Parts: sequence; C-alpha cells; structure tokens
Amino acid sequence: MTTHFLPDTTTLTGRSLRHISRSPDTIITTVVTPIAMMLLFVYVFGGAIDTGQDTGSYVNYLLPGILLMTIASGIAYTAYRLFTDQQAGIFERFQSMPIARSSVLWAHVLTSLVATLVSVAVVIAVAFVMGFRTSATVLDWLAVFGILALFTLALTWLAVLPGLTAKTIDGASGFSYPLIFLPFISSAFVPTDSMSAPVRWFAENQPVTPIVNSIRALFAEQPVGNDLWVALAWCLGILVVAYVLAMGAYHRKIATA
Repeated sequence: MTTHFLPDTTTLTGRSLRHISRSPDTIITTVVTPIAMMLLFVYVFGGAIDTGQDTGSYVNYLLPGILLMTIASGIAYTAYRLFTDQQAGIFERFQSMPIARSSVLWAHVLTSLVATLVSVAVVIAVAFVMGFRTSATVLDWLAVFGILALFTLALTWLAVLPGLTAKTIDGASGFSYPLIFLPFISSAFVPTDSMSAPVRWFAENQPVTPIVNSIRALFAEQPVGNDLWVALAWCLGILVVAYVLAMGAYHRKIATA
C-alpha cells in the first residue's frame, strides 16, 4: 500500500482537533489547576514570599512555572485520548487502511501541541489581568513559545507511553500528576538559594529550573546565560528518548493487534 505521511497526519490531526473543538471543557479543565495555583500564590502567599529579585509583581516571577504546570496538565489528555482510541478499536481500523502507521501517533502529538499552546495563551491572558507585565520583544516572545513548544513535544511523546501501555484509564492519565507538581521543587515559586542543601541540589539539577529561569529572563529582557542551553538539552534529551520508546511501544502494540 502506498502511504503518504504528511497528508495522513494532517487528516488525522484534523480529526482529533475537531473532537477537541466539540468538547471545549478539555481546554477549560487543563487551565483550571494552573490558574487556581496562580491565584492562590499571588493573592494568598505572594506577600509573604521574598524572591530576592527585582521582578516587580510576584506574578512576573511565578508565571513561567505556572506555564509548565499548564503543559503538564494538558498532556494527560494525550494519554487519555490514545487509551480511549485503543479501547474503541480505532488503531485496528486504521491499520486496515492505506495510511502511514506513524501518522496515528503524530496526529495525537500535534493535537496535544495545538491544544496545550491554546491553554498556555489563556493562562498568559489571565496573568496579564492579574498584573503581569513584561518588556519582552517580539523575538523574546517567539523564543518563549519555542521553548514551551519544545517542552510540550517532549512531554507529549512521554505521555504516549502510558497511553499505549496502561491497563486502565486512571493509569493512562495519572502519570502526569508528578509532572504537574515538579515545579514546586524548582525555582518556579522561590529562589533555590532559600532551600535546604539536598532539596536545592535536586531543584538545580532537574529540567524545570533551567526552563523556568530561561523564560523568566526572556520576559524580563535579561541575559539568559547557560540556563537556555541546559533547558534545550533537557528538552531535546527527553524528546529523543521518549520518541524512541514510544515508537517502540507502538510498533509492538500494532504487531500483536
């Protein structure tokens, strides 16, 4: 059978996006937790937290970490959609059609990317209402969205694994909970200098901290430094490993179907 990866992926992505457009509660559910956390920390805890930096309103300091939480919330739906497609026999149906097999996964990944970036935009809009201000240029904003898109792709391919291998719907979507709370042990809410030595070591050697620091510097139009390269290394490393593992799991799945 002749297969065409790009047209097939485009068609299947359109299918997934139509499902989301008919169920806007997906976007709403994705942004509820990050926005609630942002409201809580800014209006309840913000006055008691000393960031030690001249970043203006606490929401300016907080927002990068909240954006990563938004992404972690959104990718749970990728695993959920993959799991439900399997249960409904969609994979078997697609295998009987002359389409590129990998396009099935890529459609889910691209759908997650679009939906998550929409959620990110909603959270940023709420942050502006709460007092977020930035001197970032257009190039700075493009860099921010580039980092967020790369992080989304990396976590989405990671989400494909439980989506393919989980035995229950809770197992498919529940893996994202540790990712949602990972920013709490990073520089997202407070500087790592204020943490105890073991916690500080972990915070400074996990992916969220350099990503948060890079986005925060771009929003403030300050030098990014080595954080950007460390952030990109983390994102690319996770992306490559997750992609290889996900494709391996997918090929094993369709081989035994």
